[in-house]
Amino acid sequence: MKYAIIIPDGCADQPIEELGGMTPLQAARLPNMDRLAATGRVGLSNNTPAHLPAGSEVANLCLFGYDPDQYFTGRAPLEAAAQGIELAPGDWAVRCNLVTVRDQIMVDFTADHISTNEATELLALAQRDLIDGVNSGDLFGVEPDQLRFVPGVSYRNLLIFRGRPTSPAPFSRQTRTRAPHDLTDLPVDHDYPRGPGSDLLVALMERSCDLFAEHPINIRRVAHGHLPTTNLWLWGLGEAPRLPNFQSRHGIRGAMITAVDLLRGIAALVEWPRIEVAGATGYLDTDYDAKGQAAVEALDQYDIVCVHIEAPDEASHEGRPDAKVEAMQRIDEAIVGPIVQKLEALGEYRILISPDHPTPCGTKKHSHGDVPFLIAGAGISPGGQTAYDEVQAQASGWRIPKGWDLMSQFIR
Repeated sequence: MKYAIIIPDGCADQPIEELGGMTPLQAARLPNMDRLAATGRVGLSNNTPAHLPAGSEVANLCLFGYDPDQYFTGRAPLEAAAQGIELAPGDWAVRCNLVTVRDQIMVDFTADHISTNEATELLALAQRDLIDGVNSGDLFGVEPDQLRFVPGVSYRNLLIFRGRPTSPAPFSRQTRTRAPHDLTDLPVDHDYPRGPGSDLLVALMERSCDLFAEHPINIRRVAHGHLPTTNLWLWGLGEAPRLPNFQSRHGIRGAMITAVDLLRGIAALVEWPRIEVAGATGYLDTDYDAKGQAAVEALDQYDIVCVHIEAPDEASHEGRPDAKVEAMQRIDEAIVGPIVQKLEALGEYRILISPDHPTPCGTKKHSHGDVPFLIAGAGISPGGQTAYDEVQAQASGWRIPKGWDLMSQFIR
């Protein structure tokens, strides 16, 4: 038996006027997904418990069958795992976005998709002037050598805190932060970190404003019509989670295809290899064909292959329903179609298609709520629906209130 999981990140949405009152899934031409819906079953699952963040960090743990109440510690530790950063007991990882804030409004949580080279240079400056060049008194008792900025990709970066018996972390599970992508076009003055250790985080965020203001990178970006990077935004902090090995749980070997560190980190923690794909960008310009081909080839070697595509979520954050429709159509054509063809050639199979969470174009941010999923293949009797979308999933009457239970129903 072979298995495939396809995650079109954030594809669940609401009816949109410019799409004739349809959701992007309804408006998109999805012949491969619709055929699977007709031969298999669609339903709804809830991957975002109301008391936890409505983010990919919680929702993707659910999709992989891990109860977030038991295993979720924060987003940044998952991304640290993707970079091979080991967190010992007492260590913390903090997500560090480079953002554009004007008049206390979150204009762009990506700093206009700042390049990785630019981001790396700004983080080196922050390390030198905000951490290495100050004393522990300016860092609220934390020693400078306990803090290190780690560049990632574009606006997605990390701050690592190394705990010591004589200088433990000032943070705790009561430290509260807000994801900047949930603040797009909104005031941020009431959404700075709060709780234990927040004074350190807020100080670094505020001090970065003066540091970046007249930097040559920002002068050059503005001259070329791009938004400047105004400051750091620190959020999603946590200690290392301990996830049980996926193969030990389910008896099958898996592999991950994604351009996003969050999913790469989950894969690392459950001991799945990550397959690198040239042209996979984690954005709307990703190489869909290359990702589909990589999955087809991986199915010869692994029992289960997961393909994660960030593009629908990015389109939602930008409030672009047309781009979201296009992304779903490319996923159907270049990823779902070839994977199904390969699975059929290999013999018995099952396929699961599901977003992690809803990301409505109207709000430009993640939200709690059910998402439509599709399961087709061996042992799955048709459920009577003819298309893969939110309305058909609702009409099916099949709902999984605890999203982490879906995996055990998918794998037999």
